[in-house]
Order: sequence, then C-alpha cells, then structure tokens
Amino acid sequence: MAATVYAVANQKGGVGKTTTALHVAAAMAELGRAVLVVDLDPQACLTFSLGYDPDEMSPSFNDTVVGRAKLVDTIVQHGEIDVAPANIDLAGAEVTLLSRTGREYLLRGELVELLDSYDAVFIDCAPSLGVLTINGLTAADELLIPVQCETLSHRGVSQLLETVGDVRRLTNRALRVRGLIATMFDPRPRHTREVLRDLLSRYELPLIGPPVRKSIRFAESPSVGVSMIGTGSDVPGTAAYRSIARELAGLPADEGLLAAAGWSPEQRDRVVGPSAEDRAATDGASGG
Repeated sequence: MAATVYAVANQKGGVGKTTTALHVAAAMAELGRAVLVVDLDPQACLTFSLGYDPDEMSPSFNDTVVGRAKLVDTIVQHGEIDVAPANIDLAGAEVTLLSRTGREYLLRGELVELLDSYDAVFIDCAPSLGVLTINGLTAADELLIPVQCETLSHRGVSQLLETVGDVRRLTNRALRVRGLIATMFDPRPRHTREVLRDLLSRYELPLIGPPVRKSIRFAESPSVGVSMIGTGSDVPGTAAYRSIARELAGLPADEGLLAAAGWSPEQRDRVVGPSAEDRAATDGASGG
C-alpha cells in the first residue's frame, strides 16, 4: 500500500509546526511504520532539529527545485526516519518556481516513485502561503493544522482554509483536512479552553488526539539533534504525540497514553464536550 502523505501547515509562525511534524513522524516510526519527512521550509528548522547543519546539506530540496537532483537523491537516513533536508537556498525557490510550468506539482511528481517505499510521508511546510506551501498541499492526501490556543489562531486557520479551497479547486481535489492539533496547550486558563472550543466549532474540524501540553523540553530538544520520542522522554507532550500518531495510523486509542497526556474524560468534556459514545450511553441510561 502506498504511503499516506500528510502536509503539516499553518501560515502563522510559532505554533509548533516543525515540532509537530518531527514528533508525530518519530512516533509513527516507533509504531513500526516506514516514515519520510520532507523539510519544505527555507528556515530548515526540521533539518536543524535532527542535528544537521543546513548549510552543509547537499543535495537538498533546493537542488530538486532547480533540477540538479531528484528528491530521492537528497534523502538522508536518520535513525528510524528518513529526511529530505532543506537549507536557506530554498528561499530562492519561490522565484525559480514562478517561471516553471506546472510549478505546483513539483513535489507531487517527485514523491510518486517513493510512495511504495514508505507508510507515511510528513511534509513540514513553510509558515507562509507561497508556492512552496502550495506544493506541499498539492502533494498531500491529508492536512494537519497545528494551532496554538490563542486568539490570533483564528486568522492563521481561516487564511489556510481559504488556500485549501483554492488547492482543492485547482490542483488537488482529493485533499482532506484531517483536523487540528492543539500545541503548547496550558489547560489552566479558561481562555485557552475557550479558544480551542471556538476553533473546533467555528471551522467544524475535529481535534486530532489530545492537546500537546506546553513544555520547555520541546524547545531544548533541537540542541541534541533528536526528537523527544527518540530520547524516551515521558513528558505529557510526548504521550500526546504518540496518541496522535496512533490515531493517524488507524490504531485504537491507548488509555494509558491519554492519561499520561493529561487528557482525562473530564478534561476532554471541558474542552470539546462528551464524545458521541458517551452521549449515546447517557441517552440510553436516561431512556432517550
């Protein structure tokens, strides 16, 4: 079976997009899946987070853009996951691609020969809605939207969904918005919970897995060149990413992981309301 391709995107920066792409990919690999991560961001934060100096990476995706290398030739094996790295040269790709016929389909075409070699491909998109992000959305089967639970999140999600509408109309009719991933979540302020509830209801999108709790450890992990999944960290956020990976892989929820993520039924009900199963059980008990 060919890989499922996930674009991880939000045009608003600082929402934990790269952290999410890396840790969900690592958690998926932990489940025994063959995983490729494509760094589509000129800032190359994902490449750096895996311990590489982006300036030393050659070839990179920019070489694919300008026709010097196939995507398959840029791939580096990194532990349990493979990575197609980026570097700052990719910043010039926007200009290069503007003069290229079929520019939106470049990444999609390069992935064709790789899909049978992987179970999942994660594309870490740039924090913009330019031609690189359009490439990621055109190549993807599903879109994962990391959001920080603050008021400005609405703007990022709204603009991204407008772009998704254009992509579905013009370059990728099959693109599915899988849902939101709540990042840097602090359950204590009421405002945080209210923003997440509002995002889910306003855009009629599901929450994927439990919210990822805020932890300084995520900010520190790039310095060691490995994900917190790889280090065996047991902070609530890693349990959340493992739960998210299980959901994407179609595996049943692990109650132990949900508890470790701080996602008790009571907490879930306070944020997103009772599940359909819980509502049905309540209705049955009341004779409804």
